[in-house]
Amino acid sequence: MKNKTFFYGILSVVLLYSSCVKDELIDEAEEQTVNLEKEVSSKALKQIGSGVMMQAFYWDVPAGGNWWNTIKGKVSDWSNAGIDAIWLPPVSKAQNGRFSMGYDPFDYYDFGEFNQMGSTETRFGSRSELTSLITTAHNNRLSVIADIVINHNSGGDLESNEFAGKETYTKFTPMSGKFNRTKYDFHPNDKYDADSGFFGGFPDLSHKKPYVQDWLWKKSNSVAKYYKNTMKFDGWRFDYVKGFEPWVARQFNQAVGGFAVGEYWDGNVNALKWWTDNAQMSAFDFGCYYKMRDAFMGNNLNALSGDMLWKRNSTRAVTFVANHDTDEIINNKILAYAYILTHEGYPAIFYRDYEDWLSKSKMNNLIWIHNNLAGGSTTNLWTDNDEYIAKRNGGNGKQGLIVYINNSNSWQERWVQTNWSSRKIKDYTGNSGWEPTTQGGKWVKIQAPPKGYTVWSLK
Repeated sequence: MKNKTFFYGILSVVLLYSSCVKDELIDEAEEQTVNLEKEVSSKALKQIGSGVMMQAFYWDVPAGGNWWNTIKGKVSDWSNAGIDAIWLPPVSKAQNGRFSMGYDPFDYYDFGEFNQMGSTETRFGSRSELTSLITTAHNNRLSVIADIVINHNSGGDLESNEFAGKETYTKFTPMSGKFNRTKYDFHPNDKYDADSGFFGGFPDLSHKKPYVQDWLWKKSNSVAKYYKNTMKFDGWRFDYVKGFEPWVARQFNQAVGGFAVGEYWDGNVNALKWWTDNAQMSAFDFGCYYKMRDAFMGNNLNALSGDMLWKRNSTRAVTFVANHDTDEIINNKILAYAYILTHEGYPAIFYRDYEDWLSKSKMNNLIWIHNNLAGGSTTNLWTDNDEYIAKRNGGNGKQGLIVYINNSNSWQERWVQTNWSSRKIKDYTGNSGWEPTTQGGKWVKIQAPPKGYTVWSLK
């Protein structure tokens, strides 16, 4: 009996040692593979802001779990067209499961692998399909931006809540086993009150609570670090940042780095500037958006003389014409894209405009112009009710341009002063066949078609 015990003891040690060695070899191999993938992809990525961002979804994209595969099939063409980053919808499991667009988050770590909230996959697909999309995007030199929803949560169970004075849906026990939440983690709670703790009826996270901070960005497997290090996201789009103070997004981003932009939905440029200064990141330029709406929907291009975030700090402005929440610029929308793709700021284009509604060849042409010609500061040359002309003065290896937007019903011509003396220029959009030579004083006559635009630069 003692000999058997001794034999099995020795056998157990041998097996345990073999298992440990095997695990170490596997772990080492996996680590080398991960490091190799990271090295290969990170060196190849385009610099965010060097090109154009693609919002790679729209509201109510087809359900059925195939969206990640749909986008995966497009990233190569997008990269070739001059896109440098794709912005994905919220990737984690939400209360409405396979029907949700993700803005009602339940389990931040369920990317389509746990059977909860009525489905295993999210509306967009499975975790493996998401991972494959991100890898394919990286292999095509594209950064991937995650939509971060950290104001409100949904899908929790009812619990008695003395802080709210009623029962609330604040008990969260996600199947991932990560970031369980209770009434103590939302507003109001035992330490912090809030004027409004339920956005849209959903409980709002209390970001001052150390436990919440730990799980959102401080822990080694926090949302921020898991998304960055395990899922391989490269940047962040923060949803509804009016719901929490700027330091929240700032600390989240500082914990992991990467490009970051906030949805501070406000046309007041002073408010946008205040938020970007305090959050230390970019914001969507709603000031520019609303001025373009007034200009093109109101048929008065004088509105483009108004204040915009890009005019205050172009390095913090993400300009856009439409997104999943708002799409009000209907008339001559291509003119609005001609504006943001020739001006300062980091332009974002909307999936449906690019893939479904506008001329893809015209959009690709404007993306090329942005990436190759639109450098330097901006000088306004002419603005009236129907015409707008501006000059990019060149810089960072780009020779600059002059954009002429004509919102009238007939061809228009203007004499303008360029930065080029006695040089031949041409319209890079192909809308005009002119190839004039600038005078010794740098003046030249240019033209633009009705309800159209031209973009001029050195031939």
